[in-house]
Amino acid sequence: MKSRHFATIATSLLVLFSLLSVTPMAAASVSLTPNLRASGSSSSLNWAGYVVTGSSGTVTTVAGSFVQPSVSCSKKTTYAAFWAGIDGYSDSTVEQAGTLVQCSHGSPVYSAWTEFYPAAPTYATWTPSPGDVISVTVACTAVSGGALCTATVTDGAKSYSNTATVSGAQLADAECIAERPAIGGSLTTLANFGTASYGQDNTGVSGTCYATIGGITQPFGSFSSVTSINMVSYNGKTLATTSSLSSDGSSFTVAFGGTSSGAHGRP
Repeated sequence: MKSRHFATIATSLLVLFSLLSVTPMAAASVSLTPNLRASGSSSSLNWAGYVVTGSSGTVTTVAGSFVQPSVSCSKKTTYAAFWAGIDGYSDSTVEQAGTLVQCSHGSPVYSAWTEFYPAAPTYATWTPSPGDVISVTVACTAVSGGALCTATVTDGAKSYSNTATVSGAQLADAECIAERPAIGGSLTTLANFGTASYGQDNTGVSGTCYATIGGITQPFGSFSSVTSINMVSYNGKTLATTSSLSSDGSSFTVAFGGTSSGAHGRP
């Protein structure tokens, strides 16, 4: 009886350990970091998507949306994050919210988060699912030495929001991005997310991807400062490719590893 009892305990502990290893909290050491430029302004080691820039202190809101991609996992531990935010393109803070996918033990684990980098991200108690329409808003007000920001990620009736004062925040750019995050200062391997679809034409969420710069709110493509970014590896291999913007300037796709040609149409 004792051996059976101990076997039952051992099995229970193994199951518990397995569950803990793939919950969103297992990703607590992950950081969604500022843009690491590869060459010029159109290539990044960790970002793919669109950014709009303004003078310091003029970028006050961003609204983004995307369809949560379904990630294909191998046996390797890989990651992919999808978000909208303010700052990080050419400075050292990012005020942002979105979702993270971690491939662990061959299976994807989805989580929602907010982050005021360089502080660590914090995670919602609920989890998004592939195909969900995710909305993000970030609103900031300049204060002495930085900015007071509120970041919110929403999935249907579920929402997660945090407010923080971010020292050194420049409020100089806004973005909708797919990212490979970092752990311990080193970039992770990008998970195969297929295609990520952003903006109101792909999600049906009006007013996304939009930013407010100098008091003017409009889609990314309406700003002359809009820039498309592709993600590359250290040796120049394309990791993720950003499509052109839709005709209304609000929508685009990011494709894992290849050419992203679709900017229109809700999947």
